[in-house]
Amino acid sequence: MANTADVLKCVEDSHTSGLYRKRGPVIVSGRDALLQDIEGRQYIDCVAGHGAAAVGHSNAMVAEAVSRQAARLITCPESFYNDKRAEFLGILAGTLPEGLRRFFLCNSGTEAVEAAIKFARVATGRQQIVAAKRGFHGRSLGALSATWEPKYKEPFVPLVPGFKHVTYNDLDSMREAVSEQTAAVLLEPVQGEGGVHVADNDYLHGVQQICQEAGALLVLDEIQTGSGRTGKMFAFEHSDVIPDMICLAKAVAGGVPMGVVAVGERLGTLPKGVHASTFGGNPLACAAGCAALTYIIEENLPKRAHDLGLHFFDRLRAIHSPLVREVRGKGLMVGVEIKAKNARYLEALLDRGVLALSAGSTVIRFLPPLVIQKQQLDFVADQLEKVLCT
Repeated sequence: MANTADVLKCVEDSHTSGLYRKRGPVIVSGRDALLQDIEGRQYIDCVAGHGAAAVGHSNAMVAEAVSRQAARLITCPESFYNDKRAEFLGILAGTLPEGLRRFFLCNSGTEAVEAAIKFARVATGRQQIVAAKRGFHGRSLGALSATWEPKYKEPFVPLVPGFKHVTYNDLDSMREAVSEQTAAVLLEPVQGEGGVHVADNDYLHGVQQICQEAGALLVLDEIQTGSGRTGKMFAFEHSDVIPDMICLAKAVAGGVPMGVVAVGERLGTLPKGVHASTFGGNPLACAAGCAALTYIIEENLPKRAHDLGLHFFDRLRAIHSPLVREVRGKGLMVGVEIKAKNARYLEALLDRGVLALSAGSTVIRFLPPLVIQKQQLDFVADQLEKVLCT
């Protein structure tokens, strides 16, 4: 007789789109950095909803804020003022430098990238967008055009014209690509899906200079790196480079869907009606965002990510396995590149109670909630060592 988990999997498989490669457990609940499946087994979560659950699963402040707001007002478009939206915008503005305190609110990272591309084109009157090889910016047609990986793009060609890709961390490649036709350069400060590659500080400074000399805009995709993940509130703070636009999502509302574009002064005043979103800035998401940002600030989660990240890096770099090629990343955004395909090792970790991600075919990626405990990271490192040394 089939158990409950098997029945639920069968129902889901019968009715879902079939677009996702499903992994074993039926997850039903979570608390902080732990998830539990329907059979009662617990897992240390180093996926965190692809980084969205930075403040932890079932965060009490976020849950209470969402519950309270849901009973009061769920939806209100930006064509009307709203108290909770104003509160969220004020808190978010306080985390960013002067000159990056106007925001377009939407529902996802992909939507934030789409908006940034449109804003760059309308503000400059130019069409070309320069992005990086190995970069990942989303799957809608515009964001997919900025994404590098051919396997994501080939089924949908022709894509949006005007996109060019250059080698990451290579200023000569960037200098050759950017011209008077370039509206914006779009980069991740740390490439996530592309293998957890970190931009050099000198590289980001150089790119900013190239953009300013060409009259182009610098757009940083902080969808995964924002909200404390890399040891600073935003990854650009490591280099002191202030971009012209920042794309945020994932953790900015504690895992409730929200995307944000922070718009800098070099764009001037955007024409009214040039872009919009029905659900963008809805009071429910803004209530979650207020709670999540307040929690991140009050609990100093960026410093926690920095400190725990240093410890985790030390543990991972101490693994003695001929399979390990490199450990890289920032804060609690960590990639372990191995000399083999990662799929079997991800499944072996799952069997040992650790959920982790791929980043390409040879990188095992760890994106735990920033509230994870030191001993939990030690357990993760121990299990990784066991699966890589077996």
